[in-house]
Amino acid sequence: MLPASFLDRPIAHRAYHDIAAGRPENSVEAIIAAVEAGYGIEIDLQLSSDGVAMVFHDYDLDRLTAETGPLRARSAAALGAIPLRNGSKGIPTFAEVLALVAGQVPLLVEIKDQDGAMGPDVGALEAAAAQVLAGYAGPVAVMSFTPHSVAALAELAPDIPRGLTTCAYRGGDAEQLPEARLAGLRAIADFDRTGACFISHDWRDLTAPRVAELRAAGVPVLCWTVRSPEDEAVARAVAHNITFEGYPA
Repeated sequence: MLPASFLDRPIAHRAYHDIAAGRPENSVEAIIAAVEAGYGIEIDLQLSSDGVAMVFHDYDLDRLTAETGPLRARSAAALGAIPLRNGSKGIPTFAEVLALVAGQVPLLVEIKDQDGAMGPDVGALEAAAAQVLAGYAGPVAVMSFTPHSVAALAELAPDIPRGLTTCAYRGGDAEQLPEARLAGLRAIADFDRTGACFISHDWRDLTAPRVAELRAAGVPVLCWTVRSPEDEAVARAVAHNITFEGYPA
């Protein structure tokens, strides 16, 4: 079951980041700020070249650092030495972030797709994350857009609550996937198979029938990513909690 602490406070998307305040997304500075504010924290994981779970959203370094190329081509030590834009710290490891949070607030961990097409070629990042989480005592949950990742986590870390990150899969990157695969993802067809106990759904699509069905069955519905108090009010009409950025929720 998803701990109640994931429903009783807003969750800061990629931690409580604010470029103007020197807190880049998924940074040490943003993690500390979220803990101090009492927010829950959502972070993303990618894999280094030497198999270490790193807290970083993108597949490439270009947008968030002065370096270029794929994150996965560099070691954890090398990545830790790369400062994030508008901050002073390097890219943190998952273990470093867990040490900072230390159970003070709930931590929602998104495993980024490593297959490249939401397929079954997963396992290394999930295993790296599970290994680090094995000694963590605070409230934590894991999720992914990729059902194969969630299924892998069911095997690797069965006691940690798992969820599916979901949306309408219209346009953008979704156009690269086969229609049959998209139909299953839209229907959240893998919920039971993966042993998921919650979803985190695009707030703009919360009126989807499948979301209503899961909610009626008692499944906690989180949502992403709310960026204003006005949108928060709309999202909370359906969602049990929000993931937010860009304003103090």
